[in-house]
Amino acid sequence: MHKGLQQFIETQIPLIDERLHQLLTESPMPENLQKSMAYSIDAGGKRIRPLLVIATLQDLGGRSEDALTVACAVEMIHTYSLIHDDLPCMDDDDFRRGKPTNHKVFGEAVAVLAGDALQAVAFRSLAGLVSTSPEKTVALIRLLSSASGPEGMVGGQILDMEGENKQLSIDQLETVHLNKTGALLSFCIEAGAILADVDEEKSRLLRTYAKNIGLAFQIKDDILDITSTTEQLGKTAGSDTSSQKSTYPSLLGLEGAEKRLRYHHQSAKESIGFLSDKESLLGMFADYIVERSS
Repeated sequence: MHKGLQQFIETQIPLIDERLHQLLTESPMPENLQKSMAYSIDAGGKRIRPLLVIATLQDLGGRSEDALTVACAVEMIHTYSLIHDDLPCMDDDDFRRGKPTNHKVFGEAVAVLAGDALQAVAFRSLAGLVSTSPEKTVALIRLLSSASGPEGMVGGQILDMEGENKQLSIDQLETVHLNKTGALLSFCIEAGAILADVDEEKSRLLRTYAKNIGLAFQIKDDILDITSTTEQLGKTAGSDTSSQKSTYPSLLGLEGAEKRLRYHHQSAKESIGFLSDKESLLGMFADYIVERSS
């Protein structure tokens, strides 16, 4: 990992974690529910989504005291989706981020409600932004609801489930992942652009960047699913193969998947050529996504 990106991550993650806990404890709630929510929030993870919000804002030269809250809202949506994704009725996983999944610790009913609650807190947090104009606040709420809802992440999850035990085409597989994984990643980039108040042309280029890193992220996940161990991944390795899901390696072969990964990585880097600093955080994130080992 690039030293500059490492420093950025080491500086920002403690701030993200602190703000997450502030948002989770702003309102009273049943103790067991809060423990379940905090359990999955504290399970770790790379915090790529909240980091991308802040990185986009910094690369664009913007400042906002609401950036951490927006970043944490998307992380709560992401965490809720993982809790639900791991349930027996969905992917039925026993481990997430190297720890037993939420329903294995708290039971299925509490896990479902913890996910529901994280989603609600995410939108409550966006509604309470303090330095963002009402127009931009509404735009962020609309954008996150679209990215996480039926035309985004949830719709992608349905397509992913319906694709089990079928051989999808590359176009169909790309549609699944542009929604299931890519939509939230795109929100992060677009949210940073909204907070930075950039023009439409730069916003368009940033959306192109977001689309490409979203696909690169999923292709890399598919590759790691067959080349890494459960210990390295922090979740069950080979789970996509065992559930008979179409993946980039299964459709293109490992070499073909790696070639497509390089294509999306290069396309992402080219789309942010307008950033004056060659060592942009977004550029370093694109490199990190394709070079990571877990």
